[in-house]
Amino acid sequence: MTSDPSRLADLDRAHVWHPFTQMRAWSQEPPLIIDRAEGNYLIDAHGNRYLDGVASLWVNVHGHGRREIIDAIAAQASRVCHSTLLGLANVPSIELAARLAALAPGDLDKVFYSDAGSTAVEIALKIAFQYWQHRGRPQKHRFVHLDGSYHGDTLGAVGVGGISLFHEVYGPLLVPGLRAPSPHPYRHPRAETPAAVRDEALAGLARILDTHASEVAAVIVEPLVQGAAGMLVHPPGYLRGVADLCREHEALLIADEVATGFGRTGTMFACEQEAVVPDLLCVAKGITGGTLPLAATIARPAIFEAFLGEASDRRTFYHGHTYTGNPVACAAALASLDLFDKDQVLVGLGPKVTHLRDLLETHARPLSHVGDVRQRGMMVGIELVADGGTAEAYPATDLVGARVCRAARDRGIIIRPLGDVIVLMPPLAITDGELDDLVAGTCAAIAQVTA
Repeated sequence: MTSDPSRLADLDRAHVWHPFTQMRAWSQEPPLIIDRAEGNYLIDAHGNRYLDGVASLWVNVHGHGRREIIDAIAAQASRVCHSTLLGLANVPSIELAARLAALAPGDLDKVFYSDAGSTAVEIALKIAFQYWQHRGRPQKHRFVHLDGSYHGDTLGAVGVGGISLFHEVYGPLLVPGLRAPSPHPYRHPRAETPAAVRDEALAGLARILDTHASEVAAVIVEPLVQGAAGMLVHPPGYLRGVADLCREHEALLIADEVATGFGRTGTMFACEQEAVVPDLLCVAKGITGGTLPLAATIARPAIFEAFLGEASDRRTFYHGHTYTGNPVACAAALASLDLFDKDQVLVGLGPKVTHLRDLLETHARPLSHVGDVRQRGMMVGIELVADGGTAEAYPATDLVGARVCRAARDRGIIIRPLGDVIVLMPPLAITDGELDDLVAGTCAAIAQVTA
């Protein structure tokens, strides 16, 4: 392996196909190559330091290089790196399942492992589909999702996503879902208050369920915040209303907490904030503190019990991955959960969330081309507009969000846009001083690009 930055850049252009990236444009400028990390900073191959403003795509929790997690990984790797869960069990996967069951809301206590958010969702969809077959109601095979929702890139997950671009490209491959309105107040054509937006969205969902209850297997939601849609924060009471409608219409509730779980919204899981216990809970991203790929789909006992029977009954859940329940990844997750207790992460989040809110009010909201600032816990979306008074959007070809993130990089800050929504989602271990730098640098970049 070479450490020469120029040679690495040449090799990257020659061989690496980057996700969600137009590779022609990528090849026209030098890539930023990350070589190492310390605390809440990434360090490139030239030694330049960057504040990790998006937690390395929303996964890092405790900061980079936490010795406790590294030591747990090394210790487990010295015992056994991988042992299949097909016909065998392993120690870390057992211990982690018990920990997750104790942490998850209500009676969620049956853990099915995978390795990414998309696969956790795919598993939930297949479980819900097969559950109703075992219950003697095979006609319940459709899924309801929200407009603008994102649940991953596998075909089943894209099918229950509400981002039109993916459906335009992959439509012939997908099983289409039923799309319900998103409770998004900004630019809403009718409702004037968050409560009115919530009630209208719930009424729209109720109409869908009234019409299709006999064929709906489940409703899938990102609790409290729709991440990839642009950090759309749901009005209070919406999630509770969705859960009530699911019970009323005998539809399962799938909570996709891949992005919102493990403290991102201020509680371990977002569902806790509205006392909602979904039938299936999908988690990934922060589960290992941002060290190794791991995901889990957690089911209530009633769901699990529908799959029990004799081999001849064909009630087995026919799904599995080679690296399901990987011992090293599970050991990392256990060490991360230990750090939640040791560092009192959730206790310390409250003051940080308040400080971040104050910074956004002081520095971001007054900017003339900031149309909306959305925050839930440590999840932030700053929406940029051509005209703050009318909320007129910039032409997509202006690439304003991408230009702002590039200007922020020049200030030593790594952030990513969702279109013209600037996302801030730093590690939960970020300090108040680092939050100051993150918001000040981001807002300076916004002011520069939109001047």
